[in-house]
Amino acid sequence: MSKQTTIIHNSDHSQTETGKKFDDDSVNETLVKYTAITVMLLAVSLSLYQLYTAGIAALTALIQRSIHLGAILVLTFLLKPPFPKAKKDRFTIWLVIDWILAAASIVCVMYICVNLREIIERQGDWLTCDKIVSIIGVILVLEACRRVIGFIMTGICLFAILYAMYGPYMPHLIIHKGYGIERIATTLWLTTEGIFGLPIGVASTFVFVFMLFGAFLEVTGGGAFFINLAYAITGRYSGGPAKTAVVASGFMGSISGSAVGNVVATGSFTIPMMKKVGYRPHVAGAIEAAASTGGQLMPPIMGAGAFLMAEFTNISYINIIKVALMPAIMYYLTVLLFVHYEAQKYGMKGQPKESLPKLRTVFRQGLHFVIPVAILIYVLIANYSPMMAGFVAVISTLTTSLIANTIKWAYIHPMQKQTKKSGERIGFGKFCKIETRRIIDALDKGAKNAIMVSVACAAAGIIVGMVSLTGMGLKFSSMVMELSCGIKVVAILLIGAASLVLGMGLPVTASYIVLATLAGPALLDMGVPLIVSHMIVFWYSQDANVTPPVSLASFAGAAVAGANPMRTAFTSWKLAKGLYIIPIVMAYRPLLGVDETYSLMHWEVWLTILTTTLGLIAFTSGIERYLKRKATLVETILFYGAALGLFWPEYKTDIVGFILFITAIALQFLYHPETRKS
Repeated sequence: MSKQTTIIHNSDHSQTETGKKFDDDSVNETLVKYTAITVMLLAVSLSLYQLYTAGIAALTALIQRSIHLGAILVLTFLLKPPFPKAKKDRFTIWLVIDWILAAASIVCVMYICVNLREIIERQGDWLTCDKIVSIIGVILVLEACRRVIGFIMTGICLFAILYAMYGPYMPHLIIHKGYGIERIATTLWLTTEGIFGLPIGVASTFVFVFMLFGAFLEVTGGGAFFINLAYAITGRYSGGPAKTAVVASGFMGSISGSAVGNVVATGSFTIPMMKKVGYRPHVAGAIEAAASTGGQLMPPIMGAGAFLMAEFTNISYINIIKVALMPAIMYYLTVLLFVHYEAQKYGMKGQPKESLPKLRTVFRQGLHFVIPVAILIYVLIANYSPMMAGFVAVISTLTTSLIANTIKWAYIHPMQKQTKKSGERIGFGKFCKIETRRIIDALDKGAKNAIMVSVACAAAGIIVGMVSLTGMGLKFSSMVMELSCGIKVVAILLIGAASLVLGMGLPVTASYIVLATLAGPALLDMGVPLIVSHMIVFWYSQDANVTPPVSLASFAGAAVAGANPMRTAFTSWKLAKGLYIIPIVMAYRPLLGVDETYSLMHWEVWLTILTTTLGLIAFTSGIERYLKRKATLVETILFYGAALGLFWPEYKTDIVGFILFITAIALQFLYHPETRKS
């Protein structure tokens, strides 16, 4: 009897456990289902909202950015698990926590939208609810940053906040009065000086729209067309598509005026192209970021820099672009060398002509995809805003794709069903359903692709806000002159550091203006010619695009490539080494011409161009430890020694550097360590 009772009890217990497990699974499946539906609807809605604000009706900055960030935060918490092992389809508790965080994000953003007028009116006289919402909002951004980017960027943001809090305890050179947590949080969340500042402003406008353009190209087949086109043209050469991407980004960057905008515009098809031929994702994103940054240095437009410099210096526009051309070409040479060495080191050899797509076939199948790109280039050249250009690009891509698919469906060849009736044309209703599904997929993909760059920009806004609040940017610029002790190279390096700090919170144009005002006169006092001092300042005003921790162009490239943002940023920093070296050469040698006519037809100018170019080749070979093959330690030392000698502003060292360079090249061709080992 006792045994039977035990069996019945165990059976009841088993049924209870089974029922409980069934209930838990049902609840979990329901949460997962509604989470997926919510994510899809929110992603599509965000993309439509961005298109509306880009091309139809613009909103005030704080409203535009807050709605964008709110949607991004919700998508982040519902898509990205808090920890790698926290599977959303197994542990209900994590889904519940994520929904709570998503709800908190909506509340914090809606608080700004509903109370915007009152928030503006009581600037500085904050209510208790203002402070609470701000603290929660900052914490949400930090948590989103941790999930999407990792602990490094989150740690930098926390360090910036601690610096603002404990200013009185900092070293004398960077000391400030310090701020309370309420002041810090409200500055970051309720103004455009922090999280809702320039970085998220960039992400919430043309960056998102251009990423949506890339999503539409991918979904409609445009991405595949450009990849096949690049293969057909350059597939026979080592790293050919990447080299083509570098040159194309240079020309586009000069026109667009924005390194970040150029990354997401041209990177939409160049980065997948590079990945397909074998470049690692973070390298592909970094190549695009470095190439796009160089576009601001490339005449004829230089991202409006040529016109500004002409106004500042009273030097004709023609002379500005004349002297700017050769340094820009030298910068691109270094990027191309990095690209070439990467291809050689990882065995990215050209493919046989027989295995490549035929150019005529590729054009015939996807010629209509050239139309949106041509329209995009025209709109940029016509001086429309990048946001409007992105809007036009998306609409033109959608329109041309629909027209082409409709023609194919109606006249050229029937779209086939995946059934036994292979010759039957699908009905018009089914055709419309397929095209609608593609549009929804593109809208969904565009929003999800933007998560990484938007979160990175929101986190960068914390650093920007703390730099602005503590006055660190201007303080850093004034320290340059005191610390340089009248030494030009030290002053130039310090200006580069100052531009990096300023570039966190200012666009390139504004950064150039501030640096030209603060640091330009000091360079003039040191004997640097007017045009040279402005060109140095202008070059260094670009470095924040590719230099961690706030390298927006690199973050945009990482988002398109699906790579880690910080890893991409450090790689782009390496690729853009010419950005730091060439301005120093300008200060000591006549790279920009001689006398007040800025004549380039002088032997010293061409000698400088030759030695600097050889020095850049040697320096790049030293960093990559590669030229014809992997360099030995001795050859690497020779490359670095050659670079130093060729950069040094004396003719004797030029000769020594040249001899070292020739020696290193001879060893590369004549000495084969692999053969010796065998």
